[in-house]
Amino acid sequence: MKTTVVRAQYKTKDGNELTKAAICLADGGLVAFPTETVYGLGADALNAEAAKRIYEAKGRPSDNPLIVHIAKVEDMDKIAHVNEMATVLAQAFWPGPLTIVLPKKDIVPYGTTGGLDTVAIRMPSHPVALRLIEESGVLVAAPSANTSGRPSPTKADHVVEDMTGKIDYIIDGGEVGIGIESTIVDVSGEIPTILRPGFITKKMLEDVIGPVMIDPALEKPLDGFRPKAPGMKYTHYAPKGELTLVESDADDTEAVVRQIIQLAKEKREAGFRVGIMAPEGTLSQYQGVADVVLCVGNRDEQSTVAAHLYGALRDFDTENVDYIYAESFRGDGLSYAIMNRLLKAAGQRVMKV
Repeated sequence: MKTTVVRAQYKTKDGNELTKAAICLADGGLVAFPTETVYGLGADALNAEAAKRIYEAKGRPSDNPLIVHIAKVEDMDKIAHVNEMATVLAQAFWPGPLTIVLPKKDIVPYGTTGGLDTVAIRMPSHPVALRLIEESGVLVAAPSANTSGRPSPTKADHVVEDMTGKIDYIIDGGEVGIGIESTIVDVSGEIPTILRPGFITKKMLEDVIGPVMIDPALEKPLDGFRPKAPGMKYTHYAPKGELTLVESDADDTEAVVRQIIQLAKEKREAGFRVGIMAPEGTLSQYQGVADVVLCVGNRDEQSTVAAHLYGALRDFDTENVDYIYAESFRGDGLSYAIMNRLLKAAGQRVMKV
């Protein structure tokens, strides 16, 4: 398959290439496009065969549900049984990085929902995403545009690396802003439940709708359970090298740094290529210790860590690193979302000092 890469000139009236991609979507094709979170891999959400092509292109397990992207709030009613809580959340956070899970209507194929009777819906805020959905005339199912399990793409080059020859179009809209996937909240039951943490935090949700719980599977995934949302069951966001997180219950940063340095030296002496991912505050202490040392942002400005996380993990792949060590980012709010991604990427591998 030929994959066409086009630049998204969404600030102008010239929409020729974007229009071609929109027509491709409407005809059952696959189009990767930027959102404010990460790049998505889109197909007609109401076309079961098109949705199946997403799973095939990504190598994604078929019980891992897709998120339906819409361009108008009223489109939520077309595909889901909408309740008051969903309406309030949409008014507060859409367009934006929040996905709402509701009971689905029959029009939504089970191939899109991973076999579930619920559907995940979001209205992105990125102008390219909105324009593509509007021009295509279809609702767009779109997981992240990467090979399943790899770090999600935050720029078009990442999509080109994973998806060339597998999809029809890649729309290059530059580097995304947020850098991690949307928050997913399930309001299909009595108690609103976070199924995936993201930029919209638990506190932000509770300020709007009251008490919100966190799905226990986020803390400890259970064997054999069916995931209610993307990213709950499988190893995600993983680099090719083995990632280990190092942390201290006593918040002893110096001890964490010493441990990482020791681990890196041991692996290098054994002949392996080693990478270290660190925040600005401790970055200088690792220079010369590992083959590749990357800055992941400022610990005091968690949004910078979210924005750089997946790019750093992909850079380690480019450098053919065998082992990666990183400080953890436990905490509330956006830190919780960042740590969720790191734990998935590390396969829950954490070393305590």
